[in-house]
Amino acid sequence: MTAEEVCKICGLPKPSLCVCIQIEKTEQKIKIITEKRRYRKITTIVKGCNNGKNVSKQLKSKLACGGTFKNDVIELQGNHVDAVKEILIKLGYPNSQIEIE
Repeated sequence: MTAEEVCKICGLPKPSLCVCIQIEKTEQKIKIITEKRRYRKITTIVKGCNNGKNVSKQLKSKLACGGTFKNDVIELQGNHVDAVKEILIKLGYPNSQIEIE
């Protein structure tokens, strides 16, 4: 086995036995907030994702909207609260850890 195939945290083979990513997802508290910005534009804000850059790309792709990831916060253009929650659940985040404000 090469070093790329072994998880650096638990030492188990990555694709088959490593569960570090799943454990990390269950420990995160994610908040989804909508906010009015300039010119009455609504922005959906997702806080609490450790793997935010990757999640941001997937959300923007599936919702067909613009957005950004900076300062550990995902910002999406438009009101996508319910859709974001559904997508996060499909990505493996537990429903109990996702809070909508």
